[in-house]
Amino acid sequence: MNSELSIREKIWQIIAYIPEGRVASYGQIARVAGCPNHARLVGNTLRNLPKDTKLPWHRVINSQGRISFPESSGAYQEQRNRLEAEGVIFAAGRISLKEFGWQDGV
Repeated sequence: MNSELSIREKIWQIIAYIPEGRVASYGQIARVAGCPNHARLVGNTLRNLPKDTKLPWHRVINSQGRISFPESSGAYQEQRNRLEAEGVIFAAGRISLKEFGWQDGV
């Protein structure tokens, strides 16, 4: 349990460092946190955030450059609105990871 908490804390810290106008994938965050191949843990961690969190959860997307929520959901629209407000551009429902991807602290 203690190690799980520290991994979740690492995930929170990494997400906090993603700069405005950049995105990172679940898998990328898992890798940086030291638990490669655990992208679902990142998703689960985000799913359990308090509703009033200040963590920029909206900057985390899937490895295809897409928002993981269903397009018809309010959560999808909220995440998209937040990203667009930061200057992130969607083309055919995708974000270019080459253009907007965070380079682990760069």
